[in-house]
Amino acid sequence: MSPWLTVVGIGEDGFKGLGKNARRVLLGASRIVGGQRQLDLLPVCIRGEQQLWPSPFSLEPVLALRGEPVCVLASGDPMLFGVGASLARRVPQDEMQVLPAPSSYSLAAARLGWPLQEVVTLSVVARPVAALGAQLFSGVRLLVLSNDSLSPAAIAALLRERGFGPSRLSVLEHLGGDAERRIDGTASDWNDPAIADLNLVAIECLADPATPRLSRLAGLPDAAFQHDGQLTKRDVRAITLARLAPIPGELLWDVGAGSGSIGIEWMRAHPSCRALAIEADAGRQQLIEHNRDALGVPGLHLIRGSAPQALDGLEAPDAIFIGGGVTREGVLDTCWARLKPGGRLVANAVTLQSETTLMAWRERHGGELTRIHIAQAQPLGGFDTWRQALPITLLDLVKPL
Repeated sequence: MSPWLTVVGIGEDGFKGLGKNARRVLLGASRIVGGQRQLDLLPVCIRGEQQLWPSPFSLEPVLALRGEPVCVLASGDPMLFGVGASLARRVPQDEMQVLPAPSSYSLAAARLGWPLQEVVTLSVVARPVAALGAQLFSGVRLLVLSNDSLSPAAIAALLRERGFGPSRLSVLEHLGGDAERRIDGTASDWNDPAIADLNLVAIECLADPATPRLSRLAGLPDAAFQHDGQLTKRDVRAITLARLAPIPGELLWDVGAGSGSIGIEWMRAHPSCRALAIEADAGRQQLIEHNRDALGVPGLHLIRGSAPQALDGLEAPDAIFIGGGVTREGVLDTCWARLKPGGRLVANAVTLQSETTLMAWRERHGGELTRIHIAQAQPLGGFDTWRQALPITLLDLVKPL
């Protein structure tokens, strides 16, 4: 069947900036759905009935019109943080066509002279600004879609807090339209000028000399986390995450999360990685909430409770890390039962009792046991010696397909 639904991307230049196909679709549509700003860009020659999106937002009014020639108006490229992507998950591909306009990212890159393939594109539209923290590295260029006129100031404040005050900011308003404007400055001296709601923030990241290096690779410094001592230490954390092997789009259960370090580093490995942190202690729950925002992964989902009871009803994971509660009855069995086939389970033990539990588990289910010994050079009188940390026993196994 021919598409009944067409999603048209429209820029600030309005109808005159559309291609021939997009104009033809709008002229022939019986119903045109969009936001007030997009609908206001249409000329009087467009006769289709205009319909605003409902509040709260829902796709249902459009889906209910299946079979009728319907046009949805969206800003710029509808498949880039736009309604086109949402509709594509609900409407069969052969029933829908998308006619994009240049995105705000493309227009901003053109204005700034930045090769778009070398830029990180992000959005804080209905998303926490804290998520930018995982993308802050000196020399990196970011293009960030703003939620509203307050976003640039919030972004500048985040940059200052994270030690990136020298970063250069350019706010580009109404890109592609007659009211287009650009405001430049640095995060450290941003003075909150009056800014339009429709804006994009371009950032050339530059760190203060004393700002810690926080790589995306596993093994952040222990000082990067607030903790009460319940923390998988840096070297053990790197070894553990190497065995968990984060893959884009996968979900981790961090069971007995402590300060949340494993789940946080899992999510920092790729923007699409997801994690659930299961923690019963109220104080540690607060630490997890602080750490996830400070390290740029506010999407980490905190589950308040103890395994195995707190695991009921959770989405099946691709990988599980058990950092606490190994000896608790039912924890290993429940985790193993809920793990997806082909998924990885890694459990760490410090005590003799938890080590014995892992050894018995290996007898039944297989896997590899690894003993980790870490020593650090520390002063001893006028000399130095090795101070041995508690050894860690690590069980690593893959669930059969």
